[in-house]
Amino acid sequence: MRVVLLLAAAVILIRDPTGKWANDPLRPWFEALKNKDGMVCCAEADGHPLDEDEWDIKDNKYRVFVQGKWTVVPDDALILGPNKFGKAIVWLWPREVLAWGEATTLIRCFIPGSGV
Repeated sequence: MRVVLLLAAAVILIRDPTGKWANDPLRPWFEALKNKDGMVCCAEADGHPLDEDEWDIKDNKYRVFVQGKWTVVPDDALILGPNKFGKAIVWLWPREVLAWGEATTLIRCFIPGSGV
C-alpha cells in the first residue's frame, strides 16, 4: 500500500513541476509575462523579487542590483504594464562567461515594482 501511495505522489509531482505554485492565483499572469521581444519570462519561481533598494532608474534606464553589482536592464528585457505581484522582479539568463574569462549577468526580463 505504501509503495502505491509513493508512486502516486511521484506521478503527481512529475505532472505538476511547479509544485507549490500550482494553486497561486497569479500563476496565469506570471506565465503570460513577455518582454518587448515577445519572449516569455517564465513563472514566479524563476524570477527574483527585488526589494526597493535593489532597483532604480539612472540616466533614464532601469537598473537592478544582482549578484553583487548594479546592472542596466536592456530595453528589450523590460515588461511594460501593471505589476500584479507588486514587487519588482528580474529574470536572469544563466551566467555567461565571456571569451576572456569574465562572467557577466544577462537579464532576460524585468518588471518594475508597482509601489504597493
